[in-house]
Amino acid sequence: MWLAEVLRLKGWMFQQQGKLDDAEQSLRAATTLARLLLARGDRDEARDLLAPVCGSFTEGFETHDLKAARGLLEELG
Repeated sequence: MWLAEVLRLKGWMFQQQGKLDDAEQSLRAATTLARLLLARGDRDEARDLLAPVCGSFTEGFETHDLKAARGLLEELG
């Protein structure tokens, strides 16, 4: 239940510390888990997990990882 918030905060903390590689790693983990949830049929849970993580980014919108995550969010509706 708290996983999305934990991942979002972890990514945010990495961003604040200037550890952008670690922040991207958190985004990748959230995207992978969201894809697994979607494959399992848990569309709402996948969206609820990924949306706050994507929303925590304030830069890097043109990176491959963030584009992929946002594309998945669009697919999730």
